[in-house]
Amino acid sequence: MSHNETIYEGILEGDMRAVATATTEALAAGAAAGDILNEAMIPAMAEVGRLFEINEYYVPELLIAARAMKAGLEILKPQLVATGIEPKGKVVVGTVKGDLHDIGKNLVAIMVEGAGYEVIDLGVDVAPEAYVNTAISQGAQVIGLSALLTTTMPSMKATVEALKESGMQGQIKIMIGGAPVTQKYADEIGADGYARDAAGAARLVAQLIGG
Repeated sequence: MSHNETIYEGILEGDMRAVATATTEALAAGAAAGDILNEAMIPAMAEVGRLFEINEYYVPELLIAARAMKAGLEILKPQLVATGIEPKGKVVVGTVKGDLHDIGKNLVAIMVEGAGYEVIDLGVDVAPEAYVNTAISQGAQVIGLSALLTTTMPSMKATVEALKESGMQGQIKIMIGGAPVTQKYADEIGADGYARDAAGAARLVAQLIGG
């Protein structure tokens, strides 16, 4: 089995040690960090997302797979930086103002990062202006809003309005999600996209950024 195959299988199995060891050995053997990332890690997390969507994997499996991927990614990062390999884009995520639930938001962050994007996680109870200001200052292309409470969903609309007022609407896209959130609501408030789950959010980011 090649190093990339070991890394791929290790992520699917949530085997941190196997992923870290194979990543270190692959680099020592002369493999390019970008190739390891794009040929083993990102495809593995895409498969994790697929298994999650069809209910073969659940939240615990997703979390241990992400932990294994991060173990390898930490080893790759110095090489990625040294060779000037940039993430595919930047995404700001958070749970909206008044809402303290973070499990869904955390899963989205995991899957988006696993797809090769840099994630800036603002946490919970995030004001509309904080999303917009961070996205502008950090050069992010997408803002991801999560809400679990129907009473906090209006903060999503307020964030769309704040982005309009900043003059960056169109250059920065907004996607929304969470248990009470629907495509219909996304359309009503003028959001750029809606994702039903974390795997869908990773695909949506790719569509919104354009690749």
